[in-house]
Amino acid sequence: MTTPLAVDTQLVAEIKSAIRECSDRGLVLASKWAAELHLSIPANKRKLVNLSSSFIPAFSTSTPARARSPPPSTPFTGGSPGSPQKLTQNPRHSNPARHPDAPLLNDQPPDVRAMESELEAQEEDILVTARACVHAKEFKRAIHVLRDCRSSKAHFLSIYSQFIAAEKQAQRDWHKLDNNRHQPPVPVNNSLSELLDLVYNATDPWLLFLKGLFLARLSRREESIESILRSIAGFPWNWSAWTLLGSCIGDGEELSSLLQLLPLPPTHPLVQMFQTKTLNELHNPSDHELHLCNQLLSNDFFPNSLWIMSLRACVLYHLHDFGQAEVQFEKILALDPYRIDDIDVYSNILYVTDSRLKLSRLAHEFLALDKDRPEVCCLVGNHYSLRAEHEKAVKYFRRATQLDRTYLSAWTLMGHEYVEMKNSHAAIEAYRRAVDVNRKDYRAWYGLGQAYELLSMHHYALHYYQHATALRPYDVRLWQAQGMCYEEIGRLREAVECLKHALIPADPHEITINLKLARLHHALEEPAEAVAYHRKVVEVCQADERPIQDYAKSSLEVAEYHMRIPNGDLALARDYLEIVASSNAEDVGRAAELLKTVKATIQAQAMSADNEVQTQKSPS
Repeated sequence: MTTPLAVDTQLVAEIKSAIRECSDRGLVLASKWAAELHLSIPANKRKLVNLSSSFIPAFSTSTPARARSPPPSTPFTGGSPGSPQKLTQNPRHSNPARHPDAPLLNDQPPDVRAMESELEAQEEDILVTARACVHAKEFKRAIHVLRDCRSSKAHFLSIYSQFIAAEKQAQRDWHKLDNNRHQPPVPVNNSLSELLDLVYNATDPWLLFLKGLFLARLSRREESIESILRSIAGFPWNWSAWTLLGSCIGDGEELSSLLQLLPLPPTHPLVQMFQTKTLNELHNPSDHELHLCNQLLSNDFFPNSLWIMSLRACVLYHLHDFGQAEVQFEKILALDPYRIDDIDVYSNILYVTDSRLKLSRLAHEFLALDKDRPEVCCLVGNHYSLRAEHEKAVKYFRRATQLDRTYLSAWTLMGHEYVEMKNSHAAIEAYRRAVDVNRKDYRAWYGLGQAYELLSMHHYALHYYQHATALRPYDVRLWQAQGMCYEEIGRLREAVECLKHALIPADPHEITINLKLARLHHALEEPAEAVAYHRKVVEVCQADERPIQDYAKSSLEVAEYHMRIPNGDLALARDYLEIVASSNAEDVGRAAELLKTVKATIQAQAMSADNEVQTQKSPS
């Protein structure tokens, strides 16, 4: 299991540089992410970098005109000067063998950096004004202010502002068609091809990021991934690039292949945060990702990072460890009671664990804090859903989608509410919107299957359940749902196969699936297979010391089968029947009758065996 490379002076300087570089280009979320990560590093480590005024980060794209080579990475020391504590090795000298197709980490040539710095110095006043316009969301003004600028930073700000302005116009045009059958599933930005032409031959890492963004929006996924990888190679600490890369990945296998193509080693904290975040979004993290989060939160890395704590809580949520996930979220809120990010996931946990009072208090607190955040609307919707006030829940989930059309959870949860209200057609519409937003979310496909099942359209339901199962192949519920559909349409053999798949990840102490398999094999006139599952039910129940009522019928099935077949295990049948006959189960009368029969048969067989022995002993 790989251990992340610990934080050193170079890493801290790169993160600090990323805060400024992302902010200068209007990438607010990436700048905020880097700032919070930087703040989570212990103060003594940050202070050491602040004191190193001559230090230049390796991946800075805005350097002084006098270009200088970065000094070697400096380990931090803790405690007294006389007892240095080793915190890291230099990650740039300990990389494992890289994939031959992975792009190399690259910095701009000194002459290019010097020229860029000179242009930025000349355009400084214009850039400051343009950034102010972008932060004020006056994107058309920013484009106008930057019209004569030549630096790469100005070029980025101008093209990015054009993209945001075009996105806003597409949203307005789309909403004009609300409640109109001609409204497309998603807003259409008709400027993407023109914007792509502006950056198509770019080599600057920030412009390569925009190129990857435009290609992704045009559904040119492979080209987009290539551009994003080149962008990361040029400036690794742009978290928006990593987020975009994650959105291009369809499943865990694709992620495993892509990790080998990254320009950073698998032990780099960025790679491990990206891996964990992406698997969370694919609803498929494992204990390995939990281990990575624990390491990243240790003292050598980012011990105070609320973002990584939240990442860890989401891993626990997807692993169905709701108790520990709740503890982690409580710790986050104790450290920062105003943090709204991922509060919707916390509300899902409280909903699943039926924590009504906690969910109610949380909903009231955050509604007062910011009622116009989609996560808060989702939290309040969960609160009303748990109280079975489905109309109010739908109102808040719908509000969340109005605030953010791409907010997947709200569309899915709205569909769930419509299913509870038995409004299948509205549920189907909500789930379809969720699929339009993200085809990788199994919950929307599963919801579509449930909605069509309510309409008794089992072939349609089966189609959507198969989509969901392909995305989440080890989910017991999905295989069971498929099995039920196959049974409804009379394809019992396929139903058996689905339930066998469901048994693989199922709890070894569960009996429901075994009972269903026994019933299906009985319908297929395969008594030996049916009895094998009934016997497993009996063994599980006896091992768990469950009440006899849970396995009385299975005991009778096993006993009758062995009484019926030649050379059956009559001793086993007698033992099972004695347990049922001496209980208060409803089958006690039937068990008593069968017990008399099996005892008589055993006695007759014993007498027959004795007679045969006597015959063999007597002289001829």
